[in-house]
Amino acid sequence: MSLSTYCRRFVSVDAALSNDQQADTDAETGPRTEIAGALLSPVVEQAEWSCLRLVYQISGKGSLEVLQRTEGKSFDKPLWSSQASSDSWVISSMDLQNGTEPFRVVIEGKPGRSAGSSVAIFEIHISSGYCLECDFEGSHLCGYSNWWNANVNWYVGGGASPLNPRSGHMMYVDSIYAKTFSEVATLVSPMTTVPMSGCLSFQYQRSESSSNLFVVYARDQLGQYQELWRADRETQSGAFVEWTPAQVDLKAPYSVQVVFEVSFNSARGGRVAVDDISFSPEFCSKDTEPTFDPSIASCDFEAGFCRYIQHQGVLSSWRRVSVKPNIFRNGDHTTGAGYFLLSHSQLSPRSGYVSRLMGPTLPGNMKYCLRFCYSLRGFNQTDQALAVYLQQQQQSSSQEKIWTQGENSRGFWITTDVTFQTSQPAKLVFVSTCRGFWECGVLSMSLPGHCDFEAGLCATLRTSRATTRTGRGGGDPPRPRTPAREETHTTGLGHYLHMEASSMLPGQRVRLLSRPLRGSKGPQCLHFYYHMYGSGTGQLGIRLRTDGAEALLWQLSGEQSIAWLRATVEYHSDSQHQIVFEATRGSSVRSDIAIDDIILEGGPCPASITDSYRDSLHESLE
Repeated sequence: MSLSTYCRRFVSVDAALSNDQQADTDAETGPRTEIAGALLSPVVEQAEWSCLRLVYQISGKGSLEVLQRTEGKSFDKPLWSSQASSDSWVISSMDLQNGTEPFRVVIEGKPGRSAGSSVAIFEIHISSGYCLECDFEGSHLCGYSNWWNANVNWYVGGGASPLNPRSGHMMYVDSIYAKTFSEVATLVSPMTTVPMSGCLSFQYQRSESSSNLFVVYARDQLGQYQELWRADRETQSGAFVEWTPAQVDLKAPYSVQVVFEVSFNSARGGRVAVDDISFSPEFCSKDTEPTFDPSIASCDFEAGFCRYIQHQGVLSSWRRVSVKPNIFRNGDHTTGAGYFLLSHSQLSPRSGYVSRLMGPTLPGNMKYCLRFCYSLRGFNQTDQALAVYLQQQQQSSSQEKIWTQGENSRGFWITTDVTFQTSQPAKLVFVSTCRGFWECGVLSMSLPGHCDFEAGLCATLRTSRATTRTGRGGGDPPRPRTPAREETHTTGLGHYLHMEASSMLPGQRVRLLSRPLRGSKGPQCLHFYYHMYGSGTGQLGIRLRTDGAEALLWQLSGEQSIAWLRATVEYHSDSQHQIVFEATRGSSVRSDIAIDDIILEGGPCPASITDSYRDSLHESLE
């Protein structure tokens, strides 16, 4: 697929079943084949930033997902997804960052099973430039939308544009139908899908400026506004004047929309027009360019500590290490064979030590989004095994805690996002508090294939029976037994997935299927935790599903333990396949079966997780 390519007409996938399909069902698991449709693009090679726009419609229930597939990688990178139904066509925009690796775009639609459900695509468009950019010449208006107001709205107008004086289109709003005081017209850009910082430029015309207010905002996903620019209030004639260029620095380390808003006080408030919106990754002026680029605070530790420094005078420090493939997803999180930071006691008999890692100074009066991955392991961790503080530059003793984690993550990489704002210049401080050798915190950012059920079933999994559902921590998993085990596996207060035995008959089954996975010439590895406790507990099995046929990989029956137990399953499949979790209800209503923290990754599985990690860690530190 080359840039500026259109795929027009109409493709859809719906839930209508033929007579043969209706008969090809299972009483317990529903339809044996999932109703889904997938589009795979040709190879896309792009050295510059580009924008993917999709015109689609979800009728009834269903989902649509866009992924980026790179050769040699086990999992596709999610770019965008939606489950919101609509009675009309909807436009969505996705920024495709510049890179050197060719890739394919995968678009996957899954209609719901109810009659009338469908997922349809009308247009796929990849063009050079940023999704924020628009000259309003296309029918889709680059994904910009007007927020409807009963009296004043933005419309497409004709006439000469500043970059095309002969003919062209623009967006304009007129006060002629304003009825009440402070009527507001709002034009909104698509939501950016990646962090963006640089110079936003546009052209505008304005009349009767004393009776209208023209302001540009940045709006984040939480609906919070930040003013970027406002027009001067000098009085002008009633007619449009010449086009005026405007530039404003946009600093968005998180997803935002650009909002063009005009307020009128009466029907004589005049008109405002906007055209030729563009974006550059360079800030508008070196004189006004911020002295801080958020990217300098990013680090994957492959080439060192970047701008992070150790706090002096502590018993133990963060160390940069590399390990052989093991439970840490084939080594470090970034590349699988690279480096990460580790804080540990070096077998010191002293306890209660604290390790501090300080980042570069962040300027004040800004909003930030911090994303990092961590992994905790140990036996006697504190309630603040890993914490993140903001330390004011002017007052080194003034620290504000913005995030903390005290539970054991069993060595899994877990991604977290923290949004914070500081009025004064400040530094990020990562603090690890430990009591033993294996109590450490690891920094580094989440691969697909990991599901902890904290946000639902995840994009990787789907259930085939309603009685398989998520449970909430605070009660013993999966049913109250003893206060000593009142925790879920991931966080102690999070979610897991369990089979509710009380709503089933003995011998009935529930199944959880992964999304289709690509085959591999080498082994692949499945990690998960399970909980099987109670009289009359049934059976938990793992199956490999290929071309409709299934093979048993792993199985356990009966009560196992009051605690969460870990399972590791290695398997081979050189073609597309699915992993199936199957739980069978036992003889008692007290036979719930629960699973949590599923990881699908390239193999082989380590023979002994603890020994593998310990040996490789010692080798890297020698």
